[in-house]
Amino acid sequence: MRLNTRWLLIGLLLVGAVLVYQSDFAQTMTLASIKARQAELEAWRRASPWLAGLMFFLGYAAAAAISLPGAALMTVAAGAIFGLGWGTLIVSFASSLGATLAFLSSRWLLGAWVNARFGTRMAALNEGVARDGGFYLFTLRLVPVLPFFAINLGMGLTAMRPWTFYWVSQVGMLAATLVYVNAGTQLANLKSLGDVLSPAMLGSLVLLGFLPWLAKGLAIGLAGRLRAHKVYARWPRPGHFDRNLIVIGGGSAGLVTAYIAAALKARVTLVEKHALGGDCLNTGCVPSKALIRSAKFVHQIRRAKDFGIHAAEVKYDFAEVMERVQRVIKAIEPHDSVERYTALGVEVAQGVARVISPWQVEINHRDGRVERLTTRALVIAAGARPFVPPIPGIERVQVLTSDNVWQLRALPRRLLVLGGGPIGCELAQAFARLGSKVTQVEMADRILSREDAEVSETVTQRFESEGVTVLTGHEAQRIDLEGDDKFLVAIHRNEHVRIPFDELLVAVGRQANLAGYGLESLGVSVGRTVDVNGYLQTNFPNIYAAGDVAGPYQFTHTAAHQAWYAAVNALFSPFKKFRADYSVIPAATFVEPEVARVGLNELEAKARGTPYEVTRYGLDDLDRAIADGVDHGFIKVLTVPGKDRILGATIVGEHAGDLLAEFVLAMKHGIGLNQLLATIHIYPTLAEANKYVAGNWKRAHAPQGVLRGLARFHRWRLG
Repeated sequence: MRLNTRWLLIGLLLVGAVLVYQSDFAQTMTLASIKARQAELEAWRRASPWLAGLMFFLGYAAAAAISLPGAALMTVAAGAIFGLGWGTLIVSFASSLGATLAFLSSRWLLGAWVNARFGTRMAALNEGVARDGGFYLFTLRLVPVLPFFAINLGMGLTAMRPWTFYWVSQVGMLAATLVYVNAGTQLANLKSLGDVLSPAMLGSLVLLGFLPWLAKGLAIGLAGRLRAHKVYARWPRPGHFDRNLIVIGGGSAGLVTAYIAAALKARVTLVEKHALGGDCLNTGCVPSKALIRSAKFVHQIRRAKDFGIHAAEVKYDFAEVMERVQRVIKAIEPHDSVERYTALGVEVAQGVARVISPWQVEINHRDGRVERLTTRALVIAAGARPFVPPIPGIERVQVLTSDNVWQLRALPRRLLVLGGGPIGCELAQAFARLGSKVTQVEMADRILSREDAEVSETVTQRFESEGVTVLTGHEAQRIDLEGDDKFLVAIHRNEHVRIPFDELLVAVGRQANLAGYGLESLGVSVGRTVDVNGYLQTNFPNIYAAGDVAGPYQFTHTAAHQAWYAAVNALFSPFKKFRADYSVIPAATFVEPEVARVGLNELEAKARGTPYEVTRYGLDDLDRAIADGVDHGFIKVLTVPGKDRILGATIVGEHAGDLLAEFVLAMKHGIGLNQLLATIHIYPTLAEANKYVAGNWKRAHAPQGVLRGLARFHRWRLG
């Protein structure tokens, strides 16, 4: 019914416009006609001044509301009929009222459809409107790059508040209104509307239009200087700097920041107190993937019959598996070595850094030297560490985390994994495949709770089939010790549950490293992470942060992504700055089946109120997956309703992280499913699944009317 009402209103507006054009109004709205009837119009105004004013006001507002042309002529007519004062007053309020009615009509008629059709782009536009919409509108009113009616209708599709639109229009249109009304008071001397705005007058309006931006720029600059003066007040600025950039932390963010700075020929020092490579190389991504690969091989041998092999035996020593993990770290270590980065032009300092002032860092080298260096800019890339919750009794047991689990050389008989996120899931499955009796405890109602429910269910079923006991909805309360026996006591459905274990692995999240290198004494603003703006600046404009210590994502690839922005902004601010782009962030959890995602899933789309369509493809139908014995999982793609533009993709299956790259590329560069479908994929590969899910979308959106016509055409050709 609502849609019918909208179409009815659109029809009435069109009919009204046609009637206006066919009436005498269209013929009378010319400069010559107004001149010819000036005496008659003035007599009408003198006879009934209030009625004339009201009728002119309503007519002007109605014309603006339905976006009729002739606003400039009507404004001139107002000056001729009512004079400068009353003419300006009538037109100013009538034009603002009519423009606001057009604004509201556009929003009511088309707003929902446009936001559904261009959801992601509109979100970015609305963010800009929320920040600077009034300035944009004021400039457009004074410098009409677009016709006023287009501005009214276009702004109605944004999230601008009606009151803001009204008062900015009222103020913004006043100058031009005065010019045209004043021209109307001298109607006899006016030959054409082109005479109204002289080049000098037009230039004045342009300058006036950009005055708010200039004022805002000056205000921001002044405010920035005042803030900077306040935060820097305690420290004298050096007259000379030893370095262009100092980077604290040699993980992914720090290494990439330092490399970019050196590549740009800046003088940069990188300080790391442990080993270069950070958590990813030494305790995170690399060792976990090495362990997962060994565990997967053991699991594949146990599946020998699935591949037509009658019997196969696997013998392994857990200690040797863990030694292989260390060998893998050593093999990759040269990629992040001191020698490599020194050759790239980075000065690497191995020691402990402490920020003394916004421009000075003290470095306690491992050889005992103490060095103080001044720097124009500083990047904090200190990373994060596993969070161990303060559960009563936990201090009485050895707690394994992703930091120290690699020191194990004896396989835990009963391993309790606390946490159902990516790290907990990866390690739970790996240890179970290597022979531990694993119990995974998660407080939420499912593991991998940020993924869609069907993803969690798929992984849970696989875990349980491999012997992992998955306990969701269990909130840890305390650790009990009874002789040599250890128990986790948890609450599940208002009942206490005792879960025995030999080793406890905690994987409930990570916390940023915020203390120990001078942020506290300096006064750098922190919360759960270092507080940064869109340019990765802290409250000290020359101090930046990137990677896990800054958030909002704790991925190695995101840390490297942020590092580019941190390095470039630190080196070239205030001349040029780039706002960090988080629009397309992929992630993967390396369990089996692997889980990878980019963009929105259904859970997030529903939470944001983003309209979407879902297209699925089951990997059990993929030839290569069947041949490899990995015919499980699915691809799920979210698109804009009725369009092939990708909002997000989730892949559950073999090599999901690798397969996802095509969707990451597509989203980053605006490639739709139609183009994926038209791209040749090698047969037989797992990557064909991306093409097939695009094919499923195409079939669901096939033009049925055209196909029925083609069927009739081909029947006709049969004779």
